[in-house]
Amino acid sequence: MGGEMRASSTTFRALRHRNYRLFFFGQMVSLIGTWMQNIAQQWLVYRLTGSAAMLGVINLVGALPLVPLSLWGGSLADRFSKRSIILFTQSVMMVQAFILAALTWTGAVQVWHVMVLAMLLGAANAVDVPSRQAFVVEMVEGKEDLTNAIGLNSTIFNAARAIGPTVAGMIVATAGEAGAFFINGLTFVAVIIGLALMHLPAVARPRQQPRLGSHLLEAVRYVLSRRVLALLISLVAVSAFLSMPYVTLLPVFARDVLGASAQPLLDLFCSGTPAGLSCQSPEALTYGLLMAASGLGAVMGALFVASLPATARRGHWLTLGNLAFPLLLLVMALSRSFGFTLLVLVGIGFSYVAQNVLANTLIQMSVPDELRGRVMSFYSLTFQGMMRLGGMQAGLVGDRWGAPLAVGVGAAVCLAYGAFVAWRYPRVRALA
Repeated sequence: MGGEMRASSTTFRALRHRNYRLFFFGQMVSLIGTWMQNIAQQWLVYRLTGSAAMLGVINLVGALPLVPLSLWGGSLADRFSKRSIILFTQSVMMVQAFILAALTWTGAVQVWHVMVLAMLLGAANAVDVPSRQAFVVEMVEGKEDLTNAIGLNSTIFNAARAIGPTVAGMIVATAGEAGAFFINGLTFVAVIIGLALMHLPAVARPRQQPRLGSHLLEAVRYVLSRRVLALLISLVAVSAFLSMPYVTLLPVFARDVLGASAQPLLDLFCSGTPAGLSCQSPEALTYGLLMAASGLGAVMGALFVASLPATARRGHWLTLGNLAFPLLLLVMALSRSFGFTLLVLVGIGFSYVAQNVLANTLIQMSVPDELRGRVMSFYSLTFQGMMRLGGMQAGLVGDRWGAPLAVGVGAAVCLAYGAFVAWRYPRVRALA
């Protein structure tokens, strides 16, 4: 019993900080809504167009603001109040969700509406993410609990990834996409209230505001001068471009690749739907369950990372995750069984988190406070930008040669690069 209590206190130790608790529980609510909107938006686009390539286009459109605004957002995070920046960006995201809900509810929604609103959401996210990631160290008041806090952030992100798609799948299947968008808008209230209630220590700000170009160039020089840091970012970039696009193509897997295998489950669900509701898009439930399986594995992976002791060889676990993630994607690309694919996706979620969260942690631990916002803006730009570009290329390949081939080829190349880094740069494996 005593050992279990100690393990629990180690796993959740960052929650002893009041500010982080407010952030943690507010984000937990909001991220469920965010994943509901992600699922509903992907399904809406696929319903309107029937095109895998259009799924990639929507992802690419959301990435367009990343290049100018992520770097600017990182500079803002190092110069101004991170809480104020996050309050503004979260409010913009809330308004975006309500607009999308209204358009869908009235039946007026068109693909170009989704594109414009995806660009608005991408712009808000581009500014939000560097501040939100760099804000963690202020909420936990130093680096002692930083690894645990980042692991817990990933836990709630991926718990939402397990819960949100399942709920969204049921809502979209029975009532359409608008309800998911509206609920997402409401969930931002929890984040805004949590941020408003925080009591933050005073943080020194530069007396003279540096020019944006020189401010960003300082961080670029820092990253390029440290080979291990550059390698960590490159692993994130290759994985985001070649492996993460499987998420973009999951609607295609749900309807076209695994549809026949999942049909008995859909028949059971639709026959048990309460009176007054009908299964408008039953395949959305298949999609939601696929996303939920990946999210469940990711929650397990995030709790594993959060529980790692201070003496853990983080580079070792990062390398294992970096190899297992694309390897399991290859298995998924070959599967035609819905049940087996669900199990594989649990492993995919676990290994993805072991790779991505540990890369994030190792980067933040090696960066001085005054550079953290800008370096994390490069990290978020790399991850988000390459993932969205990867979604575009996967959508085009999926339309031409099929989703399984698109996922399989990308995973094979990613696996080869991960194996090369593991062999050529043992310093990465040795990182603590």
